[in-house]
Amino acid sequence: MENLQQFLPLILIFGVAYFFMIRPQIKRQKDEKKFTTELKKGDKIITKSGLHGKIVELNDKDFSCVIETMAGRLKFDRSAISMEMSKKLNVTPESKA
Repeated sequence: MENLQQFLPLILIFGVAYFFMIRPQIKRQKDEKKFTTELKKGDKIITKSGLHGKIVELNDKDFSCVIETMAGRLKFDRSAISMEMSKKLNVTPESKA
């Protein structure tokens, strides 16, 4: 019984860390993976470095995509596309209301 009382604070700290730090991170990773797999030609996107463009080609072999920008076409890894910024870019005025 005394051993349980010694480990109870440690168990509680781990439980709090799991629900407030680990679990949300796992959910964010799942959402980002789903976002990258659902990308399609014609989607307007923003990369994590801030480059704006439109997807013109998707390659499933190396999980990359070709993005058309004002400067030309660039090849990026799909993981370099920002999920949050791209979703904000594709929000239409009707869907905000």
